[in-house]
Amino acid sequence: MRLPNETEPAETDIAVETLTEQDHALIAAARAVLKEHYRPFWHMVSAAIRSRDGRIWTGIHLGATVGRMQVCAEPIALGRAILEGDGTIETAVAIRHPKAEEEDQNLAIVSPCGACREMILDYDRDAQVIVPGLLAPLKMPIRALLPLPYRR
Repeated sequence: MRLPNETEPAETDIAVETLTEQDHALIAAARAVLKEHYRPFWHMVSAAIRSRDGRIWTGIHLGATVGRMQVCAEPIALGRAILEGDGTIETAVAIRHPKAEEEDQNLAIVSPCGACREMILDYDRDAQVIVPGLLAPLKMPIRALLPLPYRR
C-alpha cells in the first residue's frame, strides 16, 4: 500500500510499527478511564493521546439522547491536550467497551472513526494511531488510515 503526497502520488511505504512500552502505557490509560467511567447500556469508548512531550491526555465518549449531540472520545482527549498541554499528538488510541449482550466482554482497541481520523490529521499530520491488527495491535501513521483527506 502506498500513501499519496499532498501534491502527487508518493512511493513511500507505510511504516507499521510494533508497540513500545510507552504505547502499552497509553492503552492502559485509556482502559483505566473506560473502566472508571463505564455506564451500562451506553455506547462507551475512551481515548488516550500521548503528546510529543510524553504526557498522556484521556477522554471519554459523551453520549446523548439526541445523536448529533454526541462527541467521540478522541476530541475530548485532544481538547485536554490543547488546553492543558502542548496540543501535539504523537500517538492516539481508542478503546471500546462491549455491550452487555455481546459474548466477548474484553475491552478492545478500535480504529478512530472517519471524523476523528480527519481531526487527528488536522491537528498533527505526523500523528501515529494504534489500531487492531490480526494478531496484535499495530501502530501506524494517521495518513495510512486517511490517505485522501478532505481539504478546504
